[in-house]
Amino acid sequence: MWKTQRSTVKGYFLAGGQMVWWPVGASLFASNVGSGHFIGLAGSGAASGIAATAYEWNGMFCVLVLAWLFLPIYIAAGVTTMPEYLQKRFGGKRIQMFLAILYLFIYIFTKISVDMYAGALFIQQALHWDLYIAVVGLLAITAVYTVAGGLAAVIYTDALQTLIMLIGAVTLMVFSFIEVGGLEGLQTKYFDAIPSTRKENSSCGLPREDAFHIFRDPVNSDLPWPGVLVGMTIPSLWYWCTDQVIVQRSLAAKNLSHAKGGSLMTSYLKILPLFMMVMPGMISRILFPDLVACADAEICRKICGNPSGCSDIAYPKLVIELLPVGLRGLMMSVMIAALMSSLTSIFNSASTIFTMDLWKHFRPRCSEWELMIVGRVFVLLLTVVSILWIPLVQAGQGGQLFIYIQSISSYLQPPVAMVFILGCFWKRANEKGAFWGLVIGLLLGVIRLVLDFIYPEPQCGETDLRPGVVKYMHYLYFSMVLAVISTFTVLVVSMLTEPPSEEMISRLTWFTRGDLPVKKDLAVSPSPDAAKGVCEAERPALQIDISIASENSSNDNKCTTNTKGKSKLMTTFLWLCGMERKQENAENAAPTKPEPLPMASLEEKPLVKHVLNINLLLCVCAGLFLWAYFA
Repeated sequence: MWKTQRSTVKGYFLAGGQMVWWPVGASLFASNVGSGHFIGLAGSGAASGIAATAYEWNGMFCVLVLAWLFLPIYIAAGVTTMPEYLQKRFGGKRIQMFLAILYLFIYIFTKISVDMYAGALFIQQALHWDLYIAVVGLLAITAVYTVAGGLAAVIYTDALQTLIMLIGAVTLMVFSFIEVGGLEGLQTKYFDAIPSTRKENSSCGLPREDAFHIFRDPVNSDLPWPGVLVGMTIPSLWYWCTDQVIVQRSLAAKNLSHAKGGSLMTSYLKILPLFMMVMPGMISRILFPDLVACADAEICRKICGNPSGCSDIAYPKLVIELLPVGLRGLMMSVMIAALMSSLTSIFNSASTIFTMDLWKHFRPRCSEWELMIVGRVFVLLLTVVSILWIPLVQAGQGGQLFIYIQSISSYLQPPVAMVFILGCFWKRANEKGAFWGLVIGLLLGVIRLVLDFIYPEPQCGETDLRPGVVKYMHYLYFSMVLAVISTFTVLVVSMLTEPPSEEMISRLTWFTRGDLPVKKDLAVSPSPDAAKGVCEAERPALQIDISIASENSSNDNKCTTNTKGKSKLMTTFLWLCGMERKQENAENAAPTKPEPLPMASLEEKPLVKHVLNINLLLCVCAGLFLWAYFA
């Protein structure tokens, strides 16, 4: 906090584009695997077997698609944020605004509240506090440190954390496999892990017969195989190829080769969650069947406060019961560190999107001081909304946290994914097509989301009174339908309206990524307005933000120097919020030109390129082998 440039907007974005491949890979993995993953994947393993691994192994391929297909386009386009790419590709303001609001929703519903719930569950199991006291405690610490520090979140911190996380998780995996007698022991004992009190003549509390299969019945199962192959891939592409948090880390790489190396490393690491998280969850059910696999709503409420089921306590239970004291402390700190780092980076991304994309739109001439205040107040607002959302997270999807995240993703993300894919790989797609594709797709998604919350899944043994569209249409199938409707809308509307101009295609699609940069020659352009449009498009939005901010900050400085005799209390408060630098820099504040941000280059050495492509083949083969073996 002491050394970071917390008082400037520019201080937020100094990743500098100089990262080599291993911190990029570690950081991608750490950003993806938070505490929600540990709790959620182990919980799904305990409840229904290994099928949830499909999400992880799907990501193995999607992260490679990012590096080989999407990144060259983003690098050629010279963008730093995802709404900025769409703004360059389609023009206009409305898609950017629309996306900014949608991203905030997705962050609150699938990331912030889920991570908080997961961390609080851990604290609740370890210290036996009330769940909400645990949440408020966690949030208070995180909010103070985000509000005060801005976020100088260094990628190397993620790399270190990945290492600690892997050591902790692998240690626990070894302990738990020894406890049940290896993989054979797990495969035989899992089917006997039945709670002692359950309703007779019902399947409540019984392990699924297909627990060790990833591909399951297409009609009656919890994860139907056509949905796993197609419906799951669409939100997965959104997450790995167009989500700000992930793409930003890849763009921080020195060049395309390092970005590809980072993606390969992440892809190999994604093999581990089955053995590190899902199987330990299943072992937890074998060791504590009455707690983890409780089948009676009243008993479940007593054990973990959640009548839908207690499978989510599988991982914390293992940590507390199996590990010796010192290691137990290490694992606790790993979980809470994972939670806090993911929370702070989400808070930072969300407040950046809010202040830069929304607030600046409504108040274009606001000062940098105002932006910093708004960003910090917004973090506090986010925390309140997220706490209020937790009861719905608890009730969602039969007490399986991971499945709750995936179902919401399947309702909100497919339209965005399809708009990005068509924008990158179809030159004819235009602004009107993209906008209406997004609107219609998201309207349908939100309707289904609301229906899901009005008609929750009945508990085991209750009759199912939900309407047909919720009862018979699995969320993965719904994801496929949404994607088809959105794609069809974009295609039809784009073909019926005028094609996009040359500036909106040049260096912005896969087929035009090698075009020469357009020269900013005002004499050639047909009208002054058009010329202005080209120049605006050429200059990255981030630079505009920074330059406006620095002008405003020098204006602020004039005001602040007059009030030198401020109270100590006020000075302390301003230091805490990172706004005291104004006075120090007042004297030497000269209007400076914004320096261009370093961008990763598309150049690759032939040898390195061949090595990476051979690795790509190996990685894809490994992935296909795993899918085939466990299918």
